[in-house]
Amino acid sequence: MSALAEWWNGLSATEIVWVAIGLFGQSMFMMRFLIQWITSERANRSVIPETFWYFSIAGGLIVLAYGIHRADPVIIIGQLTGVGIYSRNIYFIWRDKRRADAEAPTKTPAQL
Repeated sequence: MSALAEWWNGLSATEIVWVAIGLFGQSMFMMRFLIQWITSERANRSVIPETFWYFSIAGGLIVLAYGIHRADPVIIIGQLTGVGIYSRNIYFIWRDKRRADAEAPTKTPAQL
């Protein structure tokens, strides 16, 4: 515990802000698993809801910013890879929604 206290006391105000940003990013990243777990439990099968990808990209970008600030190549490479994958999944979701909207039958004024 004393090593942790010593580390904490040695941080500048800027570093404390960056630690808070890193922890916030990790919490956003963790939320995706909570959302996925709750959704799957409700459906009684494995489900990945759309919000999973939004939490993934938000957490990934925040942790990436933290990794860049820390100049940590392990975090940077890992998060860049993940953010690319999350972005692609969001693209597929949006693309499929646009296709579904385009294929949906249009209602005439008389049907409204």
